Amino acid sequence: MAKYSKKAQEKIGEVMGEFKKGKLKSSSGDKVTDRDQAVAIGISEAKEAGYKVPDQKKSKKSSSSKSSSKKSSE
Repeated sequence: MAKYSKKAQEKIGEVMGEFKKGKLKSSSGDKVTDRDQAVAIGISEAKEAGYKVPDQKKSKKSSSSKSSSKKSSE
């Protein structure tokens, strides 16, 4: 599990509180209705404030690209 600083956790908690009260707005001004989007906003705000937030996971490459390179070398 990724490690978030205490301050980052508090910031994300504040944003989730706004979400639960229905006061959280997206950058376009629309009300946020998705929990995942609310978490993403909290992480983004914590990052902007300079708190310790782990980097986003990088997606793994698909195995199909490896098999296609084997076929071309034969």
